[in-house]
Order: sequence, then structure tokens, then C-alpha cells
Amino acid sequence: MSTAENDKTSWPMGFLVNENVSGPGQDWIEKFSGIPASWVSDCIGRSVGTLGLNTYHNDVGLTVCGRAITVTVRPGDNLLLQKAIDMAGPGDIIVVDGGADRTQALIGGNMRATALRRKITAFIIDGAIRDLVDWAEGGIGIWARAHTHRGPGKEGPGKINVPISCAGMSVMPGDLIVADADGAVAIPVEELSRVWELVQKQREKEDKARKANIAGTADPERYNATLRAKGCPIPLPDQN
Repeated sequence: MSTAENDKTSWPMGFLVNENVSGPGQDWIEKFSGIPASWVSDCIGRSVGTLGLNTYHNDVGLTVCGRAITVTVRPGDNLLLQKAIDMAGPGDIIVVDGGADRTQALIGGNMRATALRRKITAFIIDGAIRDLVDWAEGGIGIWARAHTHRGPGKEGPGKINVPISCAGMSVMPGDLIVADADGAVAIPVEELSRVWELVQKQREKEDKARKANIAGTADPERYNATLRAKGCPIPLPDQN
């Protein structure tokens, strides 16, 4: 990279392309692969993760996990998203702050074809997409705010590998992304070890609760006590 390119102060206002960060190791990606996003959400406070995005990849059981490449764009413009696809590699997840714009699609079938060739795992976009028939073929995950036939501009500005907010989820470049039918969550690399320990406890808790609910042995006192503490009378259970 030339001195001029390395000097960010010389870049035009609103444009910035940072190099990819190393992110989580492959061992962490393999560990979290298949872990439900809801488990991770419960373990990190239930106050983070995407809100209001839809899946368009036609596979309700798809769970993805990978390194975040972050992008922020001017609503309705995909110039920097095009560049991010060129920078991303196998297994990466491109997370886009598109300003929640629904009026112009940021990505469609042609860009999907490029992403498939580069073996990108998924896109999580707070904006619109198009070419739904292509996305429904699967092979790559896609979460988005909406869809529309109207295409994007390609003028910028925008930034790559900067802190962003995507549909209410704060994301840093290199975060580990876990996403499934319920939505997506981001885990900072420095918190992976702690979150993994909590996820294992959550796994045991979920397994125990599911078995009790199926068997009808769940203890109603876990919520009755809270209701009584709030002054809510508890009727006797129906014995019929």
C-alpha cells in the first residue's frame, strides 16, 4: 500500500477501506457452528443482535458462523459492498449497515454469484435485496430488511471494516457472527472463551427444560413465585 493510500486523512470524506482483521480462529468457528443464536443471545444479556430482518435463503434450518466483514453504505448505494465482496474470503460473513432503507436493493443475483465463487458464507444486511428466486436456491445465507426490484446506485460514500450498527446489532470487524432463523448475534473475539463457557451451561439448561416440558414435570413454582411476589393471586390448577 502506498504512503498516500495509507494516510487516511488524504481520503475523500465519507470513504474508508480498512484491511480485514484476523478475527476468530477456525477452532472457534467450528465450536460455535450449529449453536442457536438464541442461546448466545441469552448468554450475553438478551439485549444484542439483529431486529426485524428476514431470511431469504429458503432454508429455515440454516445456521451460519463466521468472521464479520463490516460495511456501512449510503442508503441505496452498494459501491462499498461490491468492494467488500472482493475483499472477503471463504467462510466470511458480510454485515452491512444500509440505514434500514427499503427502497433500493443493495445486492442481487449477480453479486450473489460472485459471493458464491468466493465461498462467502452469508450476508446480513440492514437494507433491501432483490432477485429472490436466486437467493432461494440456497448455497449462501441472506438476512435482509426487505426486498424490492429497484436497483442501487454505485457512487458511495461508504466504509469497510469499521464499527457499525446493523439492525440494532453493534458489530466490530472480526467479530464472530452466529445467525439462524431467529436472527444474528455478534461476539467480540476477546469474549469468545467466556461466552463459550456460558453457552455450555445454557445447553444443559435448555436440555433439562425441554425434557421436563415434554414429560410434564416442569415446576410451575418458577413463575408462580414471581407472580405471588407481585401480589397476583394464583388460582388452583385444574384437576380435571
